[in-house]
Amino acid sequence: MGQTIEQFGAQCHDILKKSSGPDGLEQVRQGLEKILADEEILAAHLGPEEDSQRKIIYEDPELGFCILAHVFKGPKESPPHDHGPTWAIYGQATGTTEMTEYNVVQPPAEGKPGKVEPVKTYPMTPGKAVAYGVGQVHSPKRTYETRLIRIEGKNVTKLKRSPFEVG
Repeated sequence: MGQTIEQFGAQCHDILKKSSGPDGLEQVRQGLEKILADEEILAAHLGPEEDSQRKIIYEDPELGFCILAHVFKGPKESPPHDHGPTWAIYGQATGTTEMTEYNVVQPPAEGKPGKVEPVKTYPMTPGKAVAYGVGQVHSPKRTYETRLIRIEGKNVTKLKRSPFEVG
C-alpha cells in the first residue's frame, strides 16, 4: 500500500515547517507529483464516484495549508487570479488543464481590478504539478473533464483576494 493523504500532509508539514519559501514549495511540488502517480490515493479521493469541485481532504492544524481534491465534470475556465497572501500548487491527476501565467501590469487599487498580460501558456497533463508563489497570477482552462489535487498555503475561501483582468 502507498502513502495515505494524512501521511503526505504530515510530510508537507515537516517540509514547510523547515522552509516555507521557494525551496519548501519545490519539495512539496515534487512530493505531489509522487502522489499523482499513486493509484490508491487517486482512487480514494478522485475516483469515479467523486464529483465535488472543491473538497478539502487534509487541513494542517498548525500551518493552515489545505490539500484539496477537485473534480470538474465539463468545461471550466477561471479568470486570471492569484491566491491572495498565499501560494498554491496544482497537480493534474486526469485530463488536461491549459494554464496561463501573467505579468501584473497594474496592481488592483481603489476597488478596481488589476491589469495583467499573458506571458506563458502550457498544458498541465496527468502527473504534472506546478507551484504558484504568493502574488503569481495564473488562470486554468479545462475543456473536458479533469481531476486534480491542489494544495493551498491557506484556505483561500477565508482570504481576501483582489480581482484581475487582461488589459
